[in-house]
Amino acid sequence: CAQGVRQYVVLGAGLDTFAYRNPWPELRVFEVDHPATQAWKRERLEQAGIGIPDSLRFAPVDFEHGTLAAGLEAAGFRADQPVFFSWLGVVPYLTREAAFATLRLIAGLPVGSGVVFDYCIPREQMSEGAQRVFDALAERVARAGEPFQLFLDPDALSSELRALGFTRIADLDGAAIRQRWFGADAQQPPLHGGSGRMVSARVG
Repeated sequence: CAQGVRQYVVLGAGLDTFAYRNPWPELRVFEVDHPATQAWKRERLEQAGIGIPDSLRFAPVDFEHGTLAAGLEAAGFRADQPVFFSWLGVVPYLTREAAFATLRLIAGLPVGSGVVFDYCIPREQMSEGAQRVFDALAERVARAGEPFQLFLDPDALSSELRALGFTRIADLDGAAIRQRWFGADAQQPPLHGGSGRMVSARVG
């Protein structure tokens, strides 16, 4: 909000709770998810006695039968105003085509818009220890029916984001993420793995 953004989109919202503790009434939050998942969440909210904030808009999107742009527009999204996208825990499960279609959509929005997302590096770029952690996780998610599909090289990704029109790109590995949010607190447990990274990027 301090930078003039009044729209916040949570892609693959799942059980995300930001909209229900949003400290800025002027910030409109859009939760995007599959219609069935979103209906299940709304049932859980009702059962828990959690009301729907006035600032929240639900955008059910079935990507087999519709588009993100259409789903957002139907929910009242303003494509002529800056927006910030939170896209966490989703990209590794997508195809490259689907992921970059979303990035192109975001890149086409007004200057000041932005996105944060996490992704997985190729297995061959991981240390041996990180590979073991990754292999165990990959096996679990595959058994659950949601295998990892997309792996991105950090250097190539930076170039691709800039080519789309993104600027102010910050790409953090596990150690940098820990330093950013936990500082040098030695009592914090070490981060396991090493396959995941987090990117933030702005438009313009």
